[in-house]
Amino acid sequence: MYLPKIYENFSDKFPAVIKDFKQLGQSCRAAGPLDPKAQDLIKLGIAVGANSKGAVMSSTRKALESGATPEEITHAVLLALTTTGFPNMIAALGWVEDVLSQA
Repeated sequence: MYLPKIYENFSDKFPAVIKDFKQLGQSCRAAGPLDPKAQDLIKLGIAVGANSKGAVMSSTRKALESGATPEEITHAVLLALTTTGFPNMIAALGWVEDVLSQA
């Protein structure tokens, strides 16, 4: 899986923090009934709302890996339109399309 250089550098510099961060993520995923695909689509929506290019691209990759279709991923981004606004949604759609074009 692709990891940005800044993430790799942070991991090398702060391995205990990354270990705890990953464990927290695993605990959050295991805490409820949602399947991995639903979790990944929700996390994509959160990333869109945060206007985070890296998180949108990472969430798109993870959603694909968990079985989401390009159409489901695009729909998840489209749903952000009325909550986060057109500029935020359209930027995220561009980032998603970048990932999908490489898949």
